[in-house]
Amino acid sequence: MEPTSGRSRAREWKHLLLIVTSALLVFETLTGLSIWLLGFSVSNQVMVLVHTAFGIMLVIPLAWYSIRHWLNYRTTLASHVKLTGYLSLVSIALAAISGLVLTWQAAFGTRISYTWDFLHIVATIALIVTCLPHVVAAALRVMRAPSKEVVAPVRGAIGRFAYGTTLATALLFVPVVVGLLLYEGPELNNSFPEDYSYVYGEDRPFAPSLARTATGGAFDSRTLGGSQSCGQSGCHEEVAKEWSVSAHRWSAMDPAFRAVQGIMGEQNGPESTRYCGGCHDPISLFSGTKNLFAEDLTNQIGYDEGVSCIVCHAIKETDVQGNANYVITQPERYLFELAEGKPAQWTSNFLIRAYPAQHIESLQHKLFKSPEFCAACHKQFIDEEINNVGWVQLQNQYDNWRKSRWNHPGDPTKTIECRECHMPLVDSADPASGDDLDYNRTKNDGRHRSHRFLGANQFMPVHLDLPGGEEQVELTERWLRGEIEIPEIASKWKDGVAVPITLTIPEAVRPGEEVPIEVHITNNKLGHDFPTGPLDIIQAWVEVTVTDDAGQVVFSTGHRNEEFFIDPGTFMFKAEPVDQYGNLIDRHNLWEMVGVRYRRALFPGFSDRASYTFYCPATLTKDVEPLPDASAFRMMAPGGTGRLHVKARLMYRKVDQYLLNVLFGEDSGLTSPVSSLSEDEGVITVQS
Repeated sequence: MEPTSGRSRAREWKHLLLIVTSALLVFETLTGLSIWLLGFSVSNQVMVLVHTAFGIMLVIPLAWYSIRHWLNYRTTLASHVKLTGYLSLVSIALAAISGLVLTWQAAFGTRISYTWDFLHIVATIALIVTCLPHVVAAALRVMRAPSKEVVAPVRGAIGRFAYGTTLATALLFVPVVVGLLLYEGPELNNSFPEDYSYVYGEDRPFAPSLARTATGGAFDSRTLGGSQSCGQSGCHEEVAKEWSVSAHRWSAMDPAFRAVQGIMGEQNGPESTRYCGGCHDPISLFSGTKNLFAEDLTNQIGYDEGVSCIVCHAIKETDVQGNANYVITQPERYLFELAEGKPAQWTSNFLIRAYPAQHIESLQHKLFKSPEFCAACHKQFIDEEINNVGWVQLQNQYDNWRKSRWNHPGDPTKTIECRECHMPLVDSADPASGDDLDYNRTKNDGRHRSHRFLGANQFMPVHLDLPGGEEQVELTERWLRGEIEIPEIASKWKDGVAVPITLTIPEAVRPGEEVPIEVHITNNKLGHDFPTGPLDIIQAWVEVTVTDDAGQVVFSTGHRNEEFFIDPGTFMFKAEPVDQYGNLIDRHNLWEMVGVRYRRALFPGFSDRASYTFYCPATLTKDVEPLPDASAFRMMAPGGTGRLHVKARLMYRKVDQYLLNVLFGEDSGLTSPVSSLSEDEGVITVQS
């Protein structure tokens, strides 16, 4: 029943439950507006935590007071005060429900719902618009009552209500202030070692790499690492798992890279290895490890993560010049994000999910969707600063693509870009799924781009014994053969094998005649040269085997011997760089390179031809047992026929055997696996 006397109304105004509830509502409203409207800061993060805690505490007294208040005033006549009261009640209920849902999602989910977040904001605004007029109007209605017996006690009670609410609200901010005073952020070491060598000048601390930080100084290695936490938090588990076996992940721990880097450091000084660091080992580069006096040119975090999640996602500017010409920022981290221990990590993850704007703004950019982003590292050259002679172009996937049939500027329906091939869409429950910035996607398409970055290294994932390495190699093998379907570009791509080969052979020959064989190789699907990458160590070649009906080898080329070396004279896609004295660069000692004496690769859409000739011997029939000596043949009976079986394969391996022997020793037994990318076969009739 509605209180009617001045004293009863006064009791309602100064009721402790009303003051506590009002103070909590004011605190929640003020902190909520700060979180929504003000920038990312330590204080706002503390307020997120306190706002959440007090929001949960508010539910019971708020429900209690709302029911009690409704019971007292439900029978009053309809008025604007009653209307705003009911609207306030609805707003409070929506704010409370949406707040609880968001809290649950941030604590136990992978991300908050933007629908619930929007509803929470709208409910807060509605609460301000309805509750404030409701309280003011209710106070004015009593103050204007004709009876002084009613007005006098109520006026004092309203003053006490205002004072009590203000004081209680101020007290509620005490935990925020205490949190700010007690929180000690991580002490970042954003400085180079005291003995850091500025051999290329203090204004170019990372030279000869073109990579640079937004500040021009060093970054604490911890702020660029920690990729595993992205998956352990329950958020980006799928993406982190894909990345963990990718070439980006093991770019620094690759033993061949580390061995070559060590030789380069010994010959040219450790500072010269900064040339490699921007792409292979950025964490070490930016933290100042690649220094004259460093015992190890790759620090432990850099070793284990290579191109980490943060490294890629913190790049804000790139240049198509290559050689790691990019600018990287140091994202402002959340509270406890760099701290150890489960409570600290849980709190940090909760903040990221509950207050995600900074996380998204600092780590998600449209730049990622452009080939120009990839160009920063997937384009390489050396110049006088490296070889003491002059400029030489090395691998250049970006310009290959830019000049190829896959690039149609301004027409995404015809263009195929780097990410569409190497980061195909996969079904996903990841919080980062969906993308309305891509021309053929939507915000809620339930897919993310694979972070396996499938390419052409079927060696390192298993050699390094990475968890999931065998699966990565199997997928890489299928990728190399062009067997992985990519639906989003199926209408733009080419069907079939990635690099098919086709045999051209005569239908029939006679014993003693010259037999011509041609193998046509076509770059069918690749968006860049085949093969691509460091062609001084990569090998792709044609293997041809011709046998008679009895299985004896009549002609062969492109096979490997017991030491894993390929036959001399094999048709091979490869490059042979030389130093200024004309000596072959065969140890990946690119810092000595001044030119190339031989280079063979296939531009996208182009073909090449391997031609062979041999003399057809008198051949065995299929009914005759092979002779012990494969070079001897029985003559066919007059008028008889036989067949020559021709098989050609396109073979590929990531690292040539000579380099492996140089880096790890001939007794290591280490060899790069060989993949068969495509094959063709045919039969030639031999007529006597």
